[in-house]
Amino acid sequence: MSPLPVTRTDVEAAYGVIAPHIRRTPVIEVDAGDLGLDPSFPPITLKLEQLQHTGSFKARGATLNLMTGDIPEAGVVGASGGNHGAALAFAAERAGVPANVFVFTFTPAAKADRIRSYGATVHAAADNFDSLMKKTHAFRDETGARLIHAYDQPGTLAGQGTVALELMEQAAPDTLLIATGGGGLIGGMAAYVGDRARIVSVEPETAPTLKNALTAGRPVQSPAGGIAADSLGPGQVGDLMYPIAAAHVDLAITVPEEAIFAAWRLLWDKLRIVVEPGGAVALAALISGAYRPEKEEKLGVLLCGANTGIVTFPET
Repeated sequence: MSPLPVTRTDVEAAYGVIAPHIRRTPVIEVDAGDLGLDPSFPPITLKLEQLQHTGSFKARGATLNLMTGDIPEAGVVGASGGNHGAALAFAAERAGVPANVFVFTFTPAAKADRIRSYGATVHAAADNFDSLMKKTHAFRDETGARLIHAYDQPGTLAGQGTVALELMEQAAPDTLLIATGGGGLIGGMAAYVGDRARIVSVEPETAPTLKNALTAGRPVQSPAGGIAADSLGPGQVGDLMYPIAAAHVDLAITVPEEAIFAAWRLLWDKLRIVVEPGGAVALAALISGAYRPEKEEKLGVLLCGANTGIVTFPET
């Protein structure tokens, strides 16, 4: 068996580099009944990663990448549905280097504006991830900018894996429910956790990238649509995360659109927590019944992003 591309040791080393520059996001424990879920469910630990710099876990991997490699005069470039772009722009601003971010034509204005707020140049370039990456590669080849991938680079995986390092120290759950898109988050977290806890991937039914990959035995092109497409719709999981997932992801499930919307709304109604739709996908596994925990099972549920325009304030 070939060695995995990212290991627990890599994640621990990554945390040593980025810890002074990121937030150690908190956890809260809530009773299932208080969320309107089956009261027989055990208490749920929510990891509030939406409170991370830039509003998502992506700041971890972006920060690690910019702190562990040479940056050319042209700076950095990335392709993103929004969250990676904001994280890359944030890390580049801190490093004092230029950043260019290629986003979908349907990327929400709230996310594009957030990227610009960190000084990056935004290019609304394509309506699917393959086309977006082609334009990003062309920009890299033309300018010499360093490409920072949203999910398929060792530094990205190791950085995102530090979420698991914190969560296991904070709550030591038996099972982690994690939303999956390109797989950088769940790949990094699974690399750190290994077999010490159960790893459950949760995806929208409209974007079953990891579920389809595990069924096929390799990354395959999959649908990429739905309410969370801007954050969980790359169409295919990364080549680097796949062997980690094959080794350590215990279950890959999907949830319907209505469950994602319900979880999104429930977090606000019951806890006054604002997330984006993709940030509520892991919780949707419990709401939909796609995952039913055992009575004594310690659950860790990741809330992974909060870049939404759903909250607006009046002009002063």
